[in-house]
Amino acid sequence: MATQVQNFISGNGDNPRSLVVIFLRGGADGLNLVSPLEDGGYYKSRPRIAIAKNDAKKLDGFFGLNPLLAELEPAYKAGALAVIHAVGSEDSTRSHFEAQDLMEHGGEVAGGWLGRFLRFRPNPTSGALSAIALGEALPESLRGAPSATVLRSLDEFTLGSRSAGLQRELARLYGAQNHFLAPFASDTLDALKRIEKLRATSYSAEHGAEYGNDTFAQGLKQVARLIKARVGLEAASVDLNGWDSHFNQAGLLNPLMPRLARGLAAFHRDLGRAMDSTTVVVMTEFGRRLAENSAFGTDHGRGSVMFVMGGGVQGGRVLGKWPGLTDDVLEGPGDLPVTTNYRNVLAPILERHGASGGMKKIFPEFTTEPLALYS
Repeated sequence: MATQVQNFISGNGDNPRSLVVIFLRGGADGLNLVSPLEDGGYYKSRPRIAIAKNDAKKLDGFFGLNPLLAELEPAYKAGALAVIHAVGSEDSTRSHFEAQDLMEHGGEVAGGWLGRFLRFRPNPTSGALSAIALGEALPESLRGAPSATVLRSLDEFTLGSRSAGLQRELARLYGAQNHFLAPFASDTLDALKRIEKLRATSYSAEHGAEYGNDTFAQGLKQVARLIKARVGLEAASVDLNGWDSHFNQAGLLNPLMPRLARGLAAFHRDLGRAMDSTTVVVMTEFGRRLAENSAFGTDHGRGSVMFVMGGGVQGGRVLGKWPGLTDDVLEGPGDLPVTTNYRNVLAPILERHGASGGMKKIFPEFTTEPLALYS
């Protein structure tokens, strides 16, 4: 299953705050990631695939964490991880393409919400490397950013074996001209030097953190390295695909959940105190149908979960309004309703990262009511 990482480097090492956005593509089953253990409707509708109460990691007396996400429990108990349940968008098509598109754009507007955040903050950075996407294509959330570069790995960010001489010639060429491209060329060459210096030294995770060898964990390891190197990493996006569980849900999701938990746990341990200025957001386009289907899976639904880790969040809580799972509250063919819009989760995070007062520009068609993540 492909994993895509996008890193956005501004070159402003004086700004220590970094935003890491993890997208679980395929519609992750929030009801089995964080289960409502005390809601009888959950067990009634999922007699074969529900998470047993005795197996779950108890969170707050009502909800329990899937045992395959157990490595997130220490961060939750330490107050560094918050869970938001019954969260999602207003899209009701239950189409992966349409739901992802709407969520990444932040509504039916041009450009992406992350791109608008980078553009409309006070004193936005607009250097050639203010946005770098490690992957095959620019993510929709980044559309409209001041600038963006797409590459598959930091190893590709080079001018080749004769890089040093070529960099000197380019620096002399652009330095001798009063041209509008000169500042961008200078930023690019400076970033080349920083990344080459990083590649020349080995990286060891700190505080006992151990990253897995899978692409998701290795992507987070690269993000951690850039954050600690103070190269000005402002935002990073990591995709973890494969959450479309129409059949054999356990077989599909059981390998994914440990990858998610272990990667996040390693990242949290590795950064240590740097997590105070780093926020990690985990989101998905929609949840799954409450009732299990005949193939031991779940079909496309509505409400799901989000996780927010670090960045001063007052965690150790499951936030959001739980509507219950009785027939009279289920939506459409039997889905968990959305009671918290995802933009109300993102709004306080973006404000903390420098977008105070800019929500109308970032989410122009939506009036935000920021969730109390920090109080």
